Amino acid sequence: MRKESSERKVVHGACPHDCPDTCAMEFHVEGDRLVEVTGRKDHPFTRGGLCVKLKDFADHHYNPDRVLSPLRRTGPKGSGAFKRITWDEAFHEIKTRWTAIIDLYGPQAILPYSYLGHEGLINGMTAGDAFFNKLGATVSEKTFCGSGSSTGYLMTMGPTGGMDPESFAASKYIIIWACNTMSTNLHHWPFVAEAQEKGAKVVVIDPQRIRAAKKADWHLQPRPGTDGALILGMMRVMLDEDLIDHDYIAKGSVGFEEMKPRIMEWTAEKASAISGVAAEDIRKLAREYAGAKGAAIRIGVGLERNAGGGDTVRLACMLPVMTGQWRYPGGGILQFPVWDFAVKWDNVCRPDFIPKGTRVINQLKLGAALDNELEEVLDPPIMSLFVYNANPVSQAPEQNKIVRGLKREDLFTVVSELFITDTASYADIILPASMAAEMADLMWSWGHHYLTMNLKAIEPRGGSLPNYVLFQKLAELMGFNDRQFTMTAEEMIKDFIDWDSPVMKGITYDLLIDKGYAHLTIGDPMTRTPHADGKFPTPSGKFEFKAAAAAGGNFIAPPFRQGYNEMQPGEPVDPLPHYIGPNESPTTNAKLAKRYPLNIISPKSHGFLNSCYANEPHKIRGQGEQFILIHPADAEARNITDGAPVRVFNERGAFEGDAVITEDVLQGCIVSTLGYWSSLSRSGNTVNCVSSDKFCNLGHSPTYSDNLVEVTLTNRGPSKTSGAVKAELERV
Repeated sequence: MRKESSERKVVHGACPHDCPDTCAMEFHVEGDRLVEVTGRKDHPFTRGGLCVKLKDFADHHYNPDRVLSPLRRTGPKGSGAFKRITWDEAFHEIKTRWTAIIDLYGPQAILPYSYLGHEGLINGMTAGDAFFNKLGATVSEKTFCGSGSSTGYLMTMGPTGGMDPESFAASKYIIIWACNTMSTNLHHWPFVAEAQEKGAKVVVIDPQRIRAAKKADWHLQPRPGTDGALILGMMRVMLDEDLIDHDYIAKGSVGFEEMKPRIMEWTAEKASAISGVAAEDIRKLAREYAGAKGAAIRIGVGLERNAGGGDTVRLACMLPVMTGQWRYPGGGILQFPVWDFAVKWDNVCRPDFIPKGTRVINQLKLGAALDNELEEVLDPPIMSLFVYNANPVSQAPEQNKIVRGLKREDLFTVVSELFITDTASYADIILPASMAAEMADLMWSWGHHYLTMNLKAIEPRGGSLPNYVLFQKLAELMGFNDRQFTMTAEEMIKDFIDWDSPVMKGITYDLLIDKGYAHLTIGDPMTRTPHADGKFPTPSGKFEFKAAAAAGGNFIAPPFRQGYNEMQPGEPVDPLPHYIGPNESPTTNAKLAKRYPLNIISPKSHGFLNSCYANEPHKIRGQGEQFILIHPADAEARNITDGAPVRVFNERGAFEGDAVITEDVLQGCIVSTLGYWSSLSRSGNTVNCVSSDKFCNLGHSPTYSDNLVEVTLTNRGPSKTSGAVKAELERV
């Protein structure tokens, strides 16, 4: 903290959102009011910039619609009718209802539900794990995004952060693969642009001509879910033309000879037939990538969002090993740097509190769980749901199933929230949550290597509580007296980090309080070569083309699951990856495609952060109301004109929006962004009403880009923002 003037003080802050950038911020306070939030100009990665979501973050704290006291439902579920009550009244009702449920059904009838509505170490998606584990509630498996990618990555490379994102400035060739960098990883782009200015070629691989593709030197558009075929085609070219680094493969990997026969099953022509990328482009990509000495790959979570997504990531991780890119600064692959952070996840989540035999329910199956339609009948059924840091009605698949389950009169639902979201509108009790400037936390990042301190700048507004305080009060309410539930924020931060780890050398709690951030002690990004010696933190100590971890089954990586070393029961995992086609596509499911011929992709929005800010009129104006990008040929076949109101549907549900006719999308595909609120949409539904709750092949990750739909005209008029959408899409 520093004093800017006699009237204003400036406090270290950190963006709390589900974003790889984790921006270092400054909270400007006058008196007891937050008056401005700015970016830290001295931060080497975020460099003082804030995205469009955070431009008015101070005002967000004072939004007049914010929930500032506990609320009790007074009308039908979903009506949004609530009245104010006291915290004592809220706690009394929670304890009374939970005690009755536990007495009748047992504690596993209670299901917690959280994700990255806050990314902090003590207030984030695992903030309530210790409490619910102590309670004996059903374990909630959190695999909204990244779990399939992480599982594939860990199976081949082990828990290494891989490339430092700042190292891309030293790269000679860059592939951005299924990552919408300029909308969802904005602060990484300057490092890419720096390399590009120095002569590096930038290639974007994505079915949509995203903003980054318009800045790149080359854009390839594979059909959704076919990236694995594209990679195998590249590998075959590398083998045929001897473009591989034999020495690095021999010294730094195991299983390559066993992987070779699978690669030899492919040709550029076969990969082209499946992916839609021209065979000559596949050859060119393979040659250019292999020929660069210091080629980087940035993979996004979009790579996992189909039936074979986990194996696609395994294959992508093989490319820098086959070509020896890890030898050079700026070479390698970047997934999530989270694996380099010295977090003591067992101290955070306390899996030792979990009673033996406690069941696990995956959050993507929430609708089926509430309706008791899982493969195995739930005994006991879910009788209470506690939601925090999440808005599943907007963000989870099978939206209509979730809503149906939330309407159950016998389901006691508690939601801790900032606003009455689509999910909170079905709650029996809503609890007011604090915002970032109102609480302390330490941020790790899934997009860079900095720890960032967030200090409390102002008192929590109204009766709102930080998550860690809320769960401490609930623990006291239920009679738990473990030290876990009495620690201060400072004590928790100190307890949750391994300060003796080599990556924490020179970093102390006091340093973070004083400076606000610190880069992990892992070396200079411009010269760093983390795996030049061929050593990886795997069972073999080398990169694993043939994964030893596969012997245990389909495991779920931390922090997506609390029992980190537990394996999921089910089909054995193939130790060697291969191409797995989409669940729903014209080539893999022709019968379904006759009814629903278009593949829908639902990426994150440029103007919203998941569903955050999608309730604010000025943010909606900036993003535009729900739109559907459609190729001219597909639009013409359906008599759809630019800006026309359309309906998108399949057997799971339907939603509406405005058509934007553009060649930015492939023929046979449509794109409709995620995050809009059902309650503010014209049809009462949003994009996830058409999304399947099927898992990808690894890590129980979702298949949001593996869904077929049809699009037809509606009789409604276009929205007021439909014209602005196309103009914004053309702007980079």
